[in-house]
Amino acid sequence: MFKLIKKDGYARRGEMQTVHGTVQTPVFMNVGTSAAIKGGISTDDLRQIGCQIELSNTYHLHVRPGDDVIYRMGGIHKFFNWDRPVLTDSGGFQVFSLAKLRKITEEGVNFNSHIDGRRIFMGPEESMQIQSHIASTIAMAFDECIENPAPYKYVKDSVARTTRWLARCRAEMDRLNSLDETINKNQLLFGINQGSTYDDIRVDHMKTIAEMGLDGYAIGGLAVGESTDEMYHVIEQVEPYMPVDKPRYLMGVGTPLNIIEAVYRGVDFFDCVMPSRNARHGYIFTWKGHMNINNSKYLTDPLPIDPDCGCPACRSYSRAYIRHLLNVGEMLGMRLAVLHNLYFYNDLMAKIRCAIDAGEYESFYRHYREILGKRI
Repeated sequence: MFKLIKKDGYARRGEMQTVHGTVQTPVFMNVGTSAAIKGGISTDDLRQIGCQIELSNTYHLHVRPGDDVIYRMGGIHKFFNWDRPVLTDSGGFQVFSLAKLRKITEEGVNFNSHIDGRRIFMGPEESMQIQSHIASTIAMAFDECIENPAPYKYVKDSVARTTRWLARCRAEMDRLNSLDETINKNQLLFGINQGSTYDDIRVDHMKTIAEMGLDGYAIGGLAVGESTDEMYHVIEQVEPYMPVDKPRYLMGVGTPLNIIEAVYRGVDFFDCVMPSRNARHGYIFTWKGHMNINNSKYLTDPLPIDPDCGCPACRSYSRAYIRHLLNVGEMLGMRLAVLHNLYFYNDLMAKIRCAIDAGEYESFYRHYREILGKRI
């Protein structure tokens, strides 16, 4: 399923085969929370800008339109016309971040929907059942995403429960994949490492879940308030204990600089709403740094967003025009800006893969870590 092709330092070049196609890693997963990229981006657009894998949200699809609706439509791939891999998160992050009222027990979590307030229960089995209905390529295990900082004892107890939940997730997925009525009987399961910023809990948890023989392993509970140095430190602590022959996923990260730093430390998979969310507000990523296209200096600028970019927006439109569209609230402005940012992220990953293939990731990393965090 996953083949490690080459290492360049800790940076890894891999290939993951799935029932919905092959993914070249390192890879950025374009985030379509409700089976769509915000900003009017279609799946045809995703193919055009080099997206290999799309990520959708279990909780949001369960609430609207309902995973039963997606099941009746033949699964998410048919539902939104996508022929490449899809990863669904477990819903755990949304349960813990959106729910104003929630109660955690050994069985799972009772909480109120953020849409209409109705009571919902979600545990490991329910999360797996929803993701099986959605029929994603990769399902994420149900876990508790712990706030940073959090008391040591609470984190230790929470991680122990997350480990027990993971065993239940795997058992339920095995059952679901054996059923005749299951759409994707080859659905894969990734486990999630938790432990806040406590090194010993993180390492012990990674050791424990590595022995469970899962299809991939994620590092969760980061990019939620801790510093970037703390995040990089956690990656460095758990990396030695992550299986070499399985994909590694850093959840919810991040900026272009975060990505090249994490690849440098051995991570393969990434996702983040940042490129599409920021684009809708005029915050643009380029090969010379990031820019706010709303600034007045772009009022009559005839250049494309990034002269070195080959995205649909940069091939056809000026900074001045896209700034105007955003300024008057035209959807086309958001669409073009999102297309550019997502193209940039996918192009960044392609260049990272080429650098590792050539044995030149160290120089690539040293060069771009000085550029990608700059503001133009």
